[in-house]
Amino acid sequence: MRIYIFALLLISGFVQAQETPVVKWATQETFFEDLSGKDLPDFEGLTINQKTFGKADLKNQIVVINFWFEKCPPCLAEMPELNKLVGEYREKGVRFIGITHDTPMRARRFQKRNGYQYEIVSLTHDEIRKLNINHGFPSNILIGSNGKIVYATANISFTDTAFKAKSVLFEQKLKAEIEKNRGSGINIPKK
Repeated sequence: MRIYIFALLLISGFVQAQETPVVKWATQETFFEDLSGKDLPDFEGLTINQKTFGKADLKNQIVVINFWFEKCPPCLAEMPELNKLVGEYREKGVRFIGITHDTPMRARRFQKRNGYQYEIVSLTHDEIRKLNINHGFPSNILIGSNGKIVYATANISFTDTAFKAKSVLFEQKLKAEIEKNRGSGINIPKK
């Protein structure tokens, strides 16, 4: 009788285990993977020149968005690499936007002092949180000309081995998006 009860418990446990869904733990990587194919959410902020800027200003453009703030050491560390991307891809129709929770005046001083080449848009902490597309700072998001997220990653670095593979993949996806849109009339942003 004991063997029969033990076997029954074992079988019921096995059946129950087979019906339990697989849990996908939320990590920075899974968060970024889940963004692919989603629309860039609406947002509206202020540029360093106090002009309103939002999602509508990016229509039909390939866009790289960098989430950063002035007191973020990893954000500052990646800026030389980000500036290289601007130098290489701006003329190919890519728009580079830096979103920060720093005030427009503070961001303007930072840009002047440090030469960060992205167009800067200031949002509040809460507005950035509601976008729900960055997972910490820095975060880098590639948006296709159709307004959908193509790829997202944390730090960009082509020299730091911890970030190099994802940075190379980011750039490959950027090149593929440019190639896909070649000749489709993408707006090249003014400098």
